[in-house]
Amino acid sequence: MAETTYSIGEGPATRVSLSLPEGTAEAIRARVGKREFSAFIAAAVERELRGQVLDEYLADYENRKGPVSEQARQRARQVFDEVFAEEAEWPAAS
Repeated sequence: MAETTYSIGEGPATRVSLSLPEGTAEAIRARVGKREFSAFIAAAVERELRGQVLDEYLADYENRKGPVSEQARQRARQVFDEVFAEEAEWPAAS
């Protein structure tokens, strides 16, 4: 049977064990409530992954083409966010 590959943010939910400092967990519960705790964590992790994917792309670009200005870096982040927000799609984790 073929194994299905999911991109970031796709696929059925799966249970994972997560350890957080109690203060962090309490701050999350106070902000979003107990019922939205998992959704909050998932969104935060997806934002972090998106940032890492972009950082990896920019590092690769700089290795091939040379330094990228801070203005170009900010524009790349804006374009990256706009493209994936429009398509509602993430790149596959690499």
